[in-house]
Order: sequence, then C-alpha cells, then structure tokens
Amino acid sequence: MKAHKESFRFRDLLLFGAALIAALILCICVGSVDLPLGETLRVLWGAIIGKPAEDALSSSIILSSRVPRVLCVAFSGAALSVCGGTMQGLLKNPLADGTTLGVSSGASLGAALAIAFGINFASLPFAGTVVMASVFALVSLLIILGLSSRLDNSLSTNTIILIGVIFSMFASSGISVVITFSPERIQNITFWTMGSLNGASYQNAILLGSVLVICAIILRCHARELNAFAVGEENARNIGVNVKRTKLMVLITVSVLIGVCVSVGGTIGFVGLVTPHMLRMLVGPNQKRLIPACLFGGAIFLLLADLAARVIFRPQELPIGVVTSIIGAVVFVVIFCNARKGR
Repeated sequence: MKAHKESFRFRDLLLFGAALIAALILCICVGSVDLPLGETLRVLWGAIIGKPAEDALSSSIILSSRVPRVLCVAFSGAALSVCGGTMQGLLKNPLADGTTLGVSSGASLGAALAIAFGINFASLPFAGTVVMASVFALVSLLIILGLSSRLDNSLSTNTIILIGVIFSMFASSGISVVITFSPERIQNITFWTMGSLNGASYQNAILLGSVLVICAIILRCHARELNAFAVGEENARNIGVNVKRTKLMVLITVSVLIGVCVSVGGTIGFVGLVTPHMLRMLVGPNQKRLIPACLFGGAIFLLLADLAARVIFRPQELPIGVVTSIIGAVVFVVIFCNARKGR
C-alpha cells in the first residue's frame, strides 16, 4: 500500500467534515418544529460571538434543546462506530461490534439499577446513571476478561466472544429482574433501554466529547497493531506485536467508551456494526484511515437516525435505538449471508 494512502488524507477530512457539518445543521433545523435555515444560522452565530438572538423562542429551542442533543448524538455515534471498527479488526469477525464484549449489557444493568432505585450523587456533576453505568461497564470487563483468562490464558478471540455472549444474557436477565421489582419505574427503564438522547445536556456533551477524544487517540495509536491482527494473531506475534497487551488495551478502551455512551443515551445497538462496513468500502480496511473515518461516519449515521426517529411520527418521538436496530438487523442478515457465500 502506498504511503499516502495509509493515513487519513486532507481531502478525506474536508469531505467527511463537510458532510458532518451539513448533518449537524440539518438536525438542528428539523424536528417537531421546523426552523428556517437562516434563523438557525443567525442564532448559532449569535451564540458564538456572544450576541443574543432577537427571536427568544427560536433561540431557546436551538440552544437549550437541539444543540446539546445533536452534540451528544454525534459524539455517541462516533464513539460506537470507532468501537465497532476496532473490535472487528481485533477479533477478525465481521459481525463483531463494541457490544460483543457484553460490556454494553453490563452498563445497561448498572443504569437500570440507578433508575429503579433513584440512585443519585448530589456532589457529582453528572447523574447517578452515568456513574453506575460506567462502574458496571468496567466491572463487567473485569469479569469477562477474568473468566476468559481462566479458560484460555492466551485470551483467544473465540473465548472472549463466547464469554461476552453469556454475560450479555446474564445482564439482560438482571435487567428483567430489576423491572419486575420496580413496576413504578418500568416505563423509564424500558424507554431508556431502547436508547434515547432526548433531554441530553451540555454536561453530557462535555463528558462524551472528552472521553471520546482520549479513547480515540489511544485506539489510533494502536492502529498498526490492529492492522497486524488482520493476518492472524500468530503472525502478529511473529512481527513483534505484544498480542495480549494490545488486546487488553483495546478492550479496556472500548469498554470505557461504551460505558459512557450507554450511561448517557441508553442501549443504542448496531451502530458499531453498520457504519464500519460502509466506511470500509470507502476508505479500505487500514485502521489508520478507518478509525478517523468511523469518527465522522458514525456521527453522521446516528445524526440521521436520530432525525428519522424525531420526524417519522412527529410530534411523537421514536427511541433512536429502534431505528438503528431496524437498519442494523437488515445489514446483519446481509453480512451473514455474504460471509456464508464467501465460505
């Protein structure tokens, strides 16, 4: 592969950046109440330069509701997509995404407990669901890696996936038990488990953005090792890659990123499955290009999915997880059928 094709090029940055900005503006303008493009741009520019907009209603809708939601949607989409792209490269499984580890289910269990029992931390800047989901995500990772290590000291791909699937079933059963004993909170828990970023705040956006930047940098620094996994773990080990350490670092980073996303927006499935496959056809399998492309592509995909969730039955709003699951289920079947034909 030529050197100039190994990294994310400036032309790629311009194209993806322009598409992302267009998706952001579209999602701010369109919703239960459509706002003119000119008015939207005036309000946004006024907020940037510190000049209040003349139309207080439009300003309130845009700055207090849509901008924080759109930012959280974009950050969540980018995070889930890059998790899926790296997990598919690490595990050499086209059907893998960040939830394969079972960490997403563990984080969901923690958040469900926080909602059911009204757990909150007044001294912390974020709600109890964020803290509980993040803690449970990390604990889930420790349990999965611990069991995998006991069964297979080399932490093979098949063992991790198997333990992850089993743990996901256990966590789902735990959520069902929580719902059974908290009937008064069943609507909140059920809606949250379907995924929704309605009511997202600027604090949520700052949390998601900060964690995304840190984790994306870590994963990008391991792009060479992830590329080596494409030719097999044994070959990667032969060319000097510390397979076990790389796996642990990538798995921990992905788990932290998923835990924070789940804590803010609930369970939003299939984003990490759909977008990496689409982007791999555009930029290729090289992780040095795929990881930055996933950041942009995942954000655009989830922004459009969230827009569809808001406008299809407006003013009624669908959970965003419903939209992504419908799209993801179709793509999942297509990928599975293609994989069988390839064999």
